[in-house]
Amino acid sequence: MAQAMYLLLLTLPLVISVSHPVNPGCRIRITSKGLQFVKHEGLKFVEEELENITIPDLTGNEGRFSYSINNVRVTHLQLHFSELLFQPHKQLVLDINNASISLTFQRKLLYWLFYDVGMINASAEGVHIKTELDLARDPGGRLKIANLSCEASINKMQAGFSGTLKKVYDFLGSFITTGMRFLLNQQICPALRHAGLVLLNSLLNTVPVRNAVDDYIGIDYSLLSDPDVSEDSLDMDFKGMFFSLTEPNQTLPNLSPALHIKQQERMVYIALSEYFFDSALYAYYQSGVLSLDIAGEQMPKDLEVLLRTSYFGTLMLMDPSVSESPMKLELRVSTPPRFTIKPTGTSVTVNAILNIYLDPPDQPLIQLSSMTMESRLSAKVTLKKTTLQVQLDLKRFRIYSNKSALESLALIPLQNPLKTLLQLTVMPVLNERTKRGVRIPLPEGLDFIRETTSHHAVSN
Repeated sequence: MAQAMYLLLLTLPLVISVSHPVNPGCRIRITSKGLQFVKHEGLKFVEEELENITIPDLTGNEGRFSYSINNVRVTHLQLHFSELLFQPHKQLVLDINNASISLTFQRKLLYWLFYDVGMINASAEGVHIKTELDLARDPGGRLKIANLSCEASINKMQAGFSGTLKKVYDFLGSFITTGMRFLLNQQICPALRHAGLVLLNSLLNTVPVRNAVDDYIGIDYSLLSDPDVSEDSLDMDFKGMFFSLTEPNQTLPNLSPALHIKQQERMVYIALSEYFFDSALYAYYQSGVLSLDIAGEQMPKDLEVLLRTSYFGTLMLMDPSVSESPMKLELRVSTPPRFTIKPTGTSVTVNAILNIYLDPPDQPLIQLSSMTMESRLSAKVTLKKTTLQVQLDLKRFRIYSNKSALESLALIPLQNPLKTLLQLTVMPVLNERTKRGVRIPLPEGLDFIRETTSHHAVSN
């Protein structure tokens, strides 16, 4: 239907605590400005449906006249005077006034012994159409049009005859147009009901609800309730929860406050809580993919030399054939990472265990050390068309020994080399995964082409 939405404000908004069984991880607001874009595209949809309506043939007698009208086709519509409005609490109202519909149809007219055929150009003037669409959450958590009421009326119908008997038949115009007006009026609302309850619901079925993001995690975008419609906006609360494909029932509880959007200036707002991102990190953690082994060609030679120097005393006590074995680093995230939103930006806190091994051929690994790694990554959240992406950058890094403070001091020379190793090996792997992004819950064909991102603190 629509090809692009012109402006998006991606907001990580001020949130407030309210009593709610399950708070949303994602809220989308469509404002009156956004509704005007929807109206522009929706009218194209209405025009297509009305242009394709089927009007039955009309036959009858009027005194000595017999007539037959068939092959009725809609040739042009003018729907300029129209409004699409929010109607609290769950409705959209499309009100079309003073519209016109142009028609052509074949005529066959018999008057005594005179027989005439030809085309008739007709127009319906002062067309008024009012439809009310009830929006609701279906049992699967998807937005749907639950009901559509429709009223249609035509103020007048005009017809123009052509051919040899034009003047003779002009006075039949009122009789024929009355019949055509009745038939046309009978077809408008059924066409719009089909458009809303069948075609628009088919479009809404393209909105992702519970789908895989990649080979490891999925996203649940089911609606938590019916949409909340006010005079100025339509708010939709989505679960916004990621889950592991291997453990779909082991999800992170949502203890975050409720999302609340106050702004009305933009067309569309998307509010994402910390829980939205935390559940993604938790799902990856549950899937067991937040780990990395660095060995062989991945191990920088200068780092391996530094490691051998740091553990020279330990290596001297080993069998020479074993002490010369290649080194291996094993990085394992120890707790689910946490996502933090502050007015100054967003970040991810990661705690991991870094194990250092010797890897002798055809023998078990020999552990030289185990240390704790604490790091903080900056996170830049962007939206490309309908895909939400996160770009990560390593900002803070610290390692310390799990055994003693003395060993922690000995590890200080390893801080910068290990940080460089993470930047060169781990960060590209993470960003390759996050760059794929996750689709936001909008129908196919709606793309955002411009965005503004802001961050807000949590208020309890």
